[in-house]
Amino acid sequence: MSEGWLTRLKAALKRSSSKLGDGIAGIFNKRKLDAAALEELEELLIASDLGVATSAKLANNLAKTRFNKDVSPEEVRSALAADVAEMLEPVAIPLEIAPERRPHVVLVVGVNGAGKTTTIGKLAKQQAELGRKVMLAAGDTFRAAAIEQLQIWGERSRVPVIAKQPGADAAGLAFEALETAKREAADLLLIDTAGRLHNKGELMAELQKIQRVLRKQDESAPHDVLLVLDATTGQNALNQVATFKELVAVTGLVVTKLDGSAKGGVLVALAEQHGLPVHAVGVGEGAEDLRPFSADHFAKSLMGLDV
Repeated sequence: MSEGWLTRLKAALKRSSSKLGDGIAGIFNKRKLDAAALEELEELLIASDLGVATSAKLANNLAKTRFNKDVSPEEVRSALAADVAEMLEPVAIPLEIAPERRPHVVLVVGVNGAGKTTTIGKLAKQQAELGRKVMLAAGDTFRAAAIEQLQIWGERSRVPVIAKQPGADAAGLAFEALETAKREAADLLLIDTAGRLHNKGELMAELQKIQRVLRKQDESAPHDVLLVLDATTGQNALNQVATFKELVAVTGLVVTKLDGSAKGGVLVALAEQHGLPVHAVGVGEGAEDLRPFSADHFAKSLMGLDV
């Protein structure tokens, strides 16, 4: 993991880590870890979007070894970072592209505005740079802007984009895209989808239809269903996971826009509540700003510690 990326990750989590760090410093300024201090710490963790159950668990873990002892803010932050890393470790799983599939099909879902299309573009660029033959399908056919955005990423990465006019049938497009990807022996096919949660029934029908038509050509497709979440939505991200799990069999998460949020702690709540693999996190606009998720680096950056 490059120094540049670690610096960007720490900078991206600055708003989250400042909120936590300042709060911890305020609570544990020459003070014992008593019941009142624990309650304040738990409230701070909840306010930092780590979730109620996770916050209680972290506070209890701290009490087990340090109750009624003098503790410094640094000691508290280090202990919390170690516990958070342990919670995140099971979900820090990179996205694996199976070379024997030709193509490995990834369906990308998420609400409009979460950074779905941009994430697809970044993944395509990274995978193409690794020497893989990548194809994109502009399956969010309701938004002309999404189709155009994907085409721009395709040009930038020299990756072909299968697209139709706005309003075209998304499932038909996905079927054609898989046909083309198989014919051209592509390694990876990334399929964009609509994210209109306000008409959940229609969206569910559309996603299920896409899966059905893909399985006519490959019974195991899609091989991954990635849900893209915007960190700035905080606790609402938990509801989005629950909703999309009803719509489609989500296999992993990508969390974007950590740089625009003081709600980075929600990633810990996501890991504890849903246990889905977190394949990557995004901290900026460039392709290099989306990287595989590291539990240790994230936990330390969240607590404002040196990585």
